[in-house]
Amino acid sequence: MRQYHGLDNLRALIAGRPTLTKLAECLLADLHDCRCTIYGCLGDNDRVVIAELVLEVDSLLYERCEQRIDLSVAGPILRNDCVPLTFRLAGERFAIAGRCSALPHVCGRDLYLSGYSGRAGDIARQRFQIPLKRLP
Repeated sequence: MRQYHGLDNLRALIAGRPTLTKLAECLLADLHDCRCTIYGCLGDNDRVVIAELVLEVDSLLYERCEQRIDLSVAGPILRNDCVPLTFRLAGERFAIAGRCSALPHVCGRDLYLSGYSGRAGDIARQRFQIPLKRLP
């Protein structure tokens, strides 16, 4: 299940009444230099980094009408000896973690890696949407 981390820390930075617009401003500032790490597993529990994606230029936007934050990350696939299992998108204080898969119909995944070829050296791209109304 997708987990959100650091939301209370961000809300504590908001002066006055915390509105969705103020939360969006804090998230935009926090995610301006975010990274998305894709993890796989070797052996029983040896978690390894298989891709490290960084924020694409000018892709971090606040969609005011939909009240969500959109962003895109991209980076090289570092390893091809295991499948993607989990991810962590992390800003300075805020992070999202969960299960992922490069296969479209896998049960229990929080993120479908649509732009993931599985070949080392290829560039993986991923879009994220953070719906502010649904944040815990």
